[in-house]
Amino acid sequence: MKKNIALLFGGVSAEHEVSIASTRNVYLSLDKNKFNPFLIGIDFNGYWYIQSESQFMKAVQNKKIQDRSNRIVLIPTAKGCGLFSITRRDFMDYINCVFPVLHGPYGEDGSMQGYLKILNIPFVGAGVLASAMAMDKEVTKRLFQQEGIPQADYLCFTDKKKCMDQFDLVRNKLGLPIFVKPCNLGSSVAVNKVEHKEQYKNAVEEAFSYDRKIILEKYIQGREIECSVLGNADPLTSVPGEVIPQHKFYSYQAKYIDEKGAKFNIPVKLDGSLIEHIQSMAVRVYILLNCEGMARIDFFLTPDNQVLVNEVNTIPGFTGISMYPKLWETQGLSNRELVTRLIELAEERFNRENNLRHDYAKLV
Repeated sequence: MKKNIALLFGGVSAEHEVSIASTRNVYLSLDKNKFNPFLIGIDFNGYWYIQSESQFMKAVQNKKIQDRSNRIVLIPTAKGCGLFSITRRDFMDYINCVFPVLHGPYGEDGSMQGYLKILNIPFVGAGVLASAMAMDKEVTKRLFQQEGIPQADYLCFTDKKKCMDQFDLVRNKLGLPIFVKPCNLGSSVAVNKVEHKEQYKNAVEEAFSYDRKIILEKYIQGREIECSVLGNADPLTSVPGEVIPQHKFYSYQAKYIDEKGAKFNIPVKLDGSLIEHIQSMAVRVYILLNCEGMARIDFFLTPDNQVLVNEVNTIPGFTGISMYPKLWETQGLSNRELVTRLIELAEERFNRENNLRHDYAKLV
């Protein structure tokens, strides 16, 4: 019997459009002989709508949800997670697993994962804790610092006015240029490279417009290397790949708008021992953050072959040019096999957690 898989896309996030693009690739990769897809779009107001294939393709074309005629909600039922139509006021079907293809806040930060745990339904990707920690760049950097994992020097600010007045301090501690970015966003949204004082104020202003906390990070002269990780307790790593931005850095424009915004070396040509070191570091970070299902770990590789961890993405991009699926494809794992494996990993974790005791009884 086919399993019903809900693909969640859109969301209340600046990465709404990226989510739609990623979901298109996941939807096309889903093995329709094994799974029935339910396309569920979440608009900017947070409302959920079931979408037919044609409605979804219009959303892909227009980069936002077009049809809002069938508003729905997922609710727990005696049979599991139910897909309930508010418009029709009845159950449409029962969902066996959710694939949240939601980048950024309210999708990748542990919020949705917590809701899905309350629904008691398997879901693809990291759990609540790992999602929340990986989403907050300051939290991950603190953990890396505590564990001795090499990374770029940084400063964190929660007070915009104070940050605006600290340019000299920032320059003395981090040098120039620096990167200014929100703590809780991805896809390079509101990330700016600051090379002189005149750019500083606008960069800080933009970052704070997206988040209450921002990171100022030392510029690292080096290559951008990415590694895909797949699995639960015993994760596997792909071969590393290299991103070569054709803009000043790997910006949102370079990632998703300009088709020639970046070049890729997949797999990257490096010494074997260096590749093993990058893969080992990726697994170490993955386990440290308690990641499950999938993650993409991003690194900087300096000219003297020092490996620095940059970021962790627990719901990496799944667009046609995204590194996470491309790296696995290089190793012979097709997109269809990858999506199937991710659903299997979600079910594996769900079954393991459901076997835990939920009552109190003294052991004899």
